[in-house]
Amino acid sequence: MPDFSLTPHPPLPPAGEGAQKILILGGTAEGAALARRLAAHTQVITSFAGRVRDLPALPGQVRVGGFGGAEGLEEFLRQERITRVYDATHPFAARISAHARQACARLGLPLERIRREDWQRRPGDRWFWAEDMKMAARMAPTLGRRILLTVGRNSLAPFARHGGPHYVARLVDPPTARLGFPWLEILLGRGPFRLQEELALLRRFRIDLLVSKASGGKATEAKLTAARMLGIPVLLVRRPSLDAKGR
Repeated sequence: MPDFSLTPHPPLPPAGEGAQKILILGGTAEGAALARRLAAHTQVITSFAGRVRDLPALPGQVRVGGFGGAEGLEEFLRQERITRVYDATHPFAARISAHARQACARLGLPLERIRREDWQRRPGDRWFWAEDMKMAARMAPTLGRRILLTVGRNSLAPFARHGGPHYVARLVDPPTARLGFPWLEILLGRGPFRLQEELALLRRFRIDLLVSKASGGKATEAKLTAARMLGIPVLLVRRPSLDAKGR
């Protein structure tokens, strides 16, 4: 059985002059917006990694699951006769972005990266930086005792190895295995969250440190504004380099 699903679609007509078939590597609000815009006038497939169960309703076709590395993606692009690829994955999805660059280069396909704008530091912000999640996990206990983690389900494990603080993790889906935290509360919810919601959460749990990936974009910026308003420091994990290589 394949490790992905693809919504049924009618057979494609023969590729002709000007025929377009777009693959969007999605998983972000930007990718969903792009699919809605392009599907009105061309064929679109939006691909999701499959880590989140509750996927948005999108026009066109929706594919869920891995490709099997750069070679698998290359084969998919060839079989589906894709003419252009948009990489609208999360800024921290370095592996699939690297695979997309490799596959598109081999086939000579145009590839466009949809990159979110970086968050800009404002007066009153107290930001600290970590180069990766392991470094953030080491730094967090030195900066706070009641820590809100907004780093995603797959990035929690390093923090469990540095017990002591009381952690609150906000996730879209619940963990699938025990994480080993001495103290952990889990909140389930899908953003974007409004400023008043973020303020209420930080106050309710008496948070004294916010940990986040520096993913950028307006949709998730409210938590930074709330932290600034309450004088709470923020520990940000830098984005991986665009030159990061997938394996």
